Amino acid sequence: MLTLAKHAIESSFPELKKSLRQPADQDWNRIPSKLRKKRACFVTLTIHGHLRGCIGHILPIQTLYRDIIENAKAAAFDDPRFPPLKKEELDNLTIELSILDIPKPFSYHTNGELIAYLLKHKPGVILSKGPYKGTFLPQVWDDLPDPIVFLSNLSLKAGLEEHAWKHGVKIELYDVEKIG
Repeated sequence: MLTLAKHAIESSFPELKKSLRQPADQDWNRIPSKLRKKRACFVTLTIHGHLRGCIGHILPIQTLYRDIIENAKAAAFDDPRFPPLKKEELDNLTIELSILDIPKPFSYHTNGELIAYLLKHKPGVILSKGPYKGTFLPQVWDDLPDPIVFLSNLSLKAGLEEHAWKHGVKIELYDVEKIG
């Protein structure tokens, strides 16, 4: 899977494209069955431990094979937080895949109950309110281990005010299979 993501990125550079071989759609039977299932993934790119791009889907909209290719290219070239990846950066690029489980709504009665659950389990979180939505993968807990800081930053990422998480938001949780 990591090789597939790497080849997807490298194939976007014309001078590298000729030396790469990815299975075409007609080679469908050569693609492992795990990659032929509909799954959602995020592709996270880092260089020397610093984020360089992260794009993905929350819900499965296509085969995992296609999702990895699409999201790898998008993380490298279309993440609005970063300029497009340069060929010179490839040697220092680290790729991580997060294969998502289907998110499930989380019901809670108090903010304290939500915080206690998040602190114990540290799942991926989707926060939404009206048309606003944001998600943090479970790996974000490594950088934001305090649930209040985590939820405040997620509220901002969703385009809401910092403390929006305290008032009538929808929370969905998911786990990931991390590769890389």
